[in-house]
Amino acid sequence: MAEGGAIGSPAMEPDLDSPPGPGLELAQFAAGCFWGVELAFQRVEGVAKTEVGYSQGHLQNPSYGDVCTGRTGHAEVVRLAFDPAVCSYDSLLALFWSRHDPTSLNRQGNDVGTQYRSGIYFYSEEQRRRAVESAAAQQAAIGHAIATEILPARRFYRAEEYHQQYLEKGSGHGRGQSARKGCTDPIRCYG
Repeated sequence: MAEGGAIGSPAMEPDLDSPPGPGLELAQFAAGCFWGVELAFQRVEGVAKTEVGYSQGHLQNPSYGDVCTGRTGHAEVVRLAFDPAVCSYDSLLALFWSRHDPTSLNRQGNDVGTQYRSGIYFYSEEQRRRAVESAAAQQAAIGHAIATEILPARRFYRAEEYHQQYLEKGSGHGRGQSARKGCTDPIRCYG
């Protein structure tokens, strides 16, 4: 479990975007390919908005092609706005852990590369503290070293429009998956 990080280029500055409404907070998670992770968070009551993109890298305004080279340092992330009165940060962390293998370094399943790493990117000291505690509990529960990095949220670059709500829209296959709050249908990820 890694903590820390240095600021270099403007892309590494803190993500200072404001949540899209009063009473909302932002959170950023990286757990492999962002499509399935985004759909899982879309289904959570209290999550007001999700968007996928790139964070934690040094290149400004990266494209998907740039990130896939592995040379930009970016992770594929889901940034979400949530209402902590309805959905606790701890419940978001629990979903994050359930959606991927946090012991796998720079890969999830067949997706290999630094952009598929596991990460929790925090916006406040409270989020950092909860993330560290959650990671320690997760590591104790599974008994293996966790590769998840826990770092301050850096500038978020929204991914290309076709990536947004990709599985809900059917990803070009015409088989859209439900993003309805509380939906428990299995999430099928395809590209």
